[in-house]
Amino acid sequence: MFESLQGLGEIEIAGGLTLLSLLIGGIIMGVGFIIARTVRLLFTKYYAPTLPQDTAKNMGKLLYFGILILSFLVFTSSTGVDLSGLLVAGGIFGIVIGFATQSVVSNLISGIFLMIEKPVKQGDSVELPGLDISGTLLDISTFSVRIRRFDGTIIRIPNESFFTSNIRSLTSTPVRRSEVVFGIAYKEDIDAAISVIDKEIRKSLPFVLMIPKPEFRIKELADSSVNIELFVWHPREDWGEVAPVLLKVVKRALDAAGIEIPFPQRVIWQAKE
Repeated sequence: MFESLQGLGEIEIAGGLTLLSLLIGGIIMGVGFIIARTVRLLFTKYYAPTLPQDTAKNMGKLLYFGILILSFLVFTSSTGVDLSGLLVAGGIFGIVIGFATQSVVSNLISGIFLMIEKPVKQGDSVELPGLDISGTLLDISTFSVRIRRFDGTIIRIPNESFFTSNIRSLTSTPVRRSEVVFGIAYKEDIDAAISVIDKEIRKSLPFVLMIPKPEFRIKELADSSVNIELFVWHPREDWGEVAPVLLKVVKRALDAAGIEIPFPQRVIWQAKE
């Protein structure tokens, strides 16, 4: 058997590469493949559940392909293959490809920073004011981010655009604030209007927090009305129970109390001839 292995070592294929070295290299690559799969399975079983889903998925890929690349490097060094010419050609080719794929590389790097910094996580409701996009974050992959908009459609955003945008998280805090503006006639009592609205909110909207309590501010003395801002706090999960109906509750309270909600009026004077 030893003599047969020696014979394989003497059979040269090309560039100093023998059948024996090729056999050893094949064994190294096979072992590397097995190790890569084992490491990825162990990572998925024991460590991935403690990480965000998108981060765990990308870390698993990084470990798997990283071990395969290391195995290939060990294979080339063990077989004695001279890669200097290939490296020079690869360097020139890499420069050309680099100019052509700048956006791909920037998206990859941005994706890595997003996984490290974690400004938002999977399942968060987010808003990107600069891109006029809002919805639920589905995942952050190697090159892009997927968001399910509130209208049900899914939009894919390059990692670079997402990373460099202003990101507003709508679910990172346990409470949210909703606000509306309404107007009352100049002849009405402001304190009385505030009192009836406050009572109606307590009766009709149990989701609204009393600490901090609803806040009323005089926004402006407009042409036809005194405009008042109303701010209420509520648990973030109850946004759909509060924000869409807040103006309805305000109008119902004012109507029940007989407080006028004015509409714009214009007085036109006509000169007598």
